[in-house]
Amino acid sequence: MAGDYHRGEMDISEQAATFAAFNGMTKWGSLGVAVLLLFITLLFCTPTGFIGSAIAAVVLLAAGIFFLRDKPVPAH
Repeated sequence: MAGDYHRGEMDISEQAATFAAFNGMTKWGSLGVAVLLLFITLLFCTPTGFIGSAIAAVVLLAAGIFFLRDKPVPAH
């Protein structure tokens, strides 16, 4: 069995797709948790109130989307 392996001949498209999906879920899930945590913390632990907490959460969400979006790959 080990002799059947030939380096570089395996189709890795499924592994690459799974890796990309995992990275995407991790990236966007982390942003969602951070936004929710900021909102709840400001709402319950400061006198900011609902509107102030929501504004801060939306600002963090917008900044996160801006910085975490996929960037185009420059051509060589």
